[in-house]
Amino acid sequence: MSTQTRRFAGLDGLRAVAVLLVVVYHLFPGAGLSSGFVGVDVFFVISGFLITSLLLREKAATGRIALGPFWKRRARRLLPALFVVVTVSCTMAFLLGGDLLVGLGMQVVGAATFSFNWLAVAGGSDYFASGTPELLRNLWSLAVEEQFYVLWPLVFPLFLLLRRRWASVVAALGLAAASAGWAVFLTVQGADASRVYYGTDTHAFGLLLGVALAFALYPVGDRKPSILGVRSVWELLSGIVALVALVVVAATDAGAQTWVLGAASLLTALLILVSVWPGSWLGRALDIPPLRWIGARSYGIYLWHWPLMVLLVDATVGGAADGAIPVWLGFVVLALTLVLSALSYRFIEQPVRRHGFRGSLRWLGDALRATPARRIRAIATLAAGVLVVGGTTAAVAAAPEITSSEAVVAAGQKALDEADTASAAGIDGPPIAPQPAPTPSGLACPTDELPLDPADGVHAQCPPGSDGRPLPPVPQPVAGERITAVGDSVMLASAPGLLAEFPGIQVDAAVSRSMYAGTGIISSLAANGQLREFVVVGLGTNGPVSEDALQSILDTVGPKRHLILVNAYAPRDWIPGVNAELSAFAAAHPGVSVADWSSAIGAHTDFLAGDHIHPGAAGGRVFADTVAAVAEDVDNRRAQLTYQVELLQWQSARAFGRPTSVGG
Repeated sequence: MSTQTRRFAGLDGLRAVAVLLVVVYHLFPGAGLSSGFVGVDVFFVISGFLITSLLLREKAATGRIALGPFWKRRARRLLPALFVVVTVSCTMAFLLGGDLLVGLGMQVVGAATFSFNWLAVAGGSDYFASGTPELLRNLWSLAVEEQFYVLWPLVFPLFLLLRRRWASVVAALGLAAASAGWAVFLTVQGADASRVYYGTDTHAFGLLLGVALAFALYPVGDRKPSILGVRSVWELLSGIVALVALVVVAATDAGAQTWVLGAASLLTALLILVSVWPGSWLGRALDIPPLRWIGARSYGIYLWHWPLMVLLVDATVGGAADGAIPVWLGFVVLALTLVLSALSYRFIEQPVRRHGFRGSLRWLGDALRATPARRIRAIATLAAGVLVVGGTTAAVAAAPEITSSEAVVAAGQKALDEADTASAAGIDGPPIAPQPAPTPSGLACPTDELPLDPADGVHAQCPPGSDGRPLPPVPQPVAGERITAVGDSVMLASAPGLLAEFPGIQVDAAVSRSMYAGTGIISSLAANGQLREFVVVGLGTNGPVSEDALQSILDTVGPKRHLILVNAYAPRDWIPGVNAELSAFAAAHPGVSVADWSSAIGAHTDFLAGDHIHPGAAGGRVFADTVAAVAEDVDNRRAQLTYQVELLQWQSARAFGRPTSVGG
């Protein structure tokens, strides 16, 4: 660190690494950084180290900690860019409308009060969910850091009461361990994963680890550089190993477990230790211009990338932003992020940091009284500010209470509840008037001789001719009383369509249900004698399926029933694998068919809710029609087989001179 510039070598480069991990994780989910969110933990350790180092220097230089100026500097650093990102993003969301506006008011409050993480916990927000397009979700980490900036200067003097520096280090490490231990305890007790991830108490270990490192290294600038470069070689090697290990952790597909976050935090502490040591080769390596440029603008890059992704995904491919994002769109978002963060850094963040809020307002007032060119720029700035503030207000006012996907799922549940109530009361739906259908030969049965009667079976046989020759069967709709349907929220949203297509159908559908859950449900229905002739299973939306699970379902269904597997449509990376598995299983088992919901709705994506997963009313009819087509085809093939057998019997009887009545 230079005592003149008061700058730590390598930290801008580490900031660049941190923000790149997060950005790649969000924009390019197929790049292999399944745990790239640990970039946030890298930021936490850096923040804990820097803020504590600043406080230690101030105490050494002045003998006191001036809280007012400290908090003012933090406000100058954080608020200008945050204000622009929030208001511009909300205004764009207002122009797009729809699901983007749901819950926006609470998100804006969380951004303004730096309490986003706790408001998200209180509101039941799921950080790891892929169906809710929260526009400002990335501000949870900024809330944690700002809470640290407020509380830590108040607690810092207590650490100074400890006479020995090692005692301060141990105290900070103890608090870090307590935070990590509390996170593990809540996880073991079954706490929601987002509660553990969002919580300041359960996610403060990185910040506290940075605090401990600052106490351990202070004053770094007074330490001597390595002699003859011998130590620098080992420092460089250990730093490279730590950097590679950090990337390996970011590539681990283990979820946001505490050990993953803790490992990233420990590796970051090691990288800081090696980088800021005087004469460090790693510090110089991380200070290369591209990394320093990114690191200096990392705050703006982090702020802009997420809302831009949410907005552009909604405007182009639709659906939630954390689903399957096309690579081309990821690069578009990345380019816009770099441009906007550079503009923000140049024209907003740096001027306010240099001149303060009052100085910036004075500049604006002077510009309004200056030359015409400066006056135009000042007026344009004021107009843009009024516009985005007004757009934000309008977006909050226009926000619907629930997303369109939640609305269609709720409508499906309501339809099922009403059907159950009517069934319990013994109320039947309106009778369905049978419609004669053409025979395979193109001729219709003479309905005046034998009207079609659904009570006689799904396929009414035409009356035999005058010579007793059997006539082809007439296709009829499959009655709902013959169908059991088990599915997830897609089937639940399609319930009104299913009930209209198949009066009397048995539907058991619920949100977030997987194929593995379906095995137990179908087994229970079979054990209770409730499993009907056609078993429709739509459970491919929420994750991969296995052949074992499908085989278990088929074994329960048995040879006397027919299994119809509904494939999946959703902007999720596992969907192609699910559909391929379902098709392969059906091809290998004669008692199984696939209802191609993916192709059917793929031609009518405007029938889906905003998440591009759940069908609305029109989409529910497509779902029901897709199932009906398969069920009727199966029934037609069965009837045709019966007809062919009867025809052979008739022909055989005629050939041998026996009576020619069907079945005789």
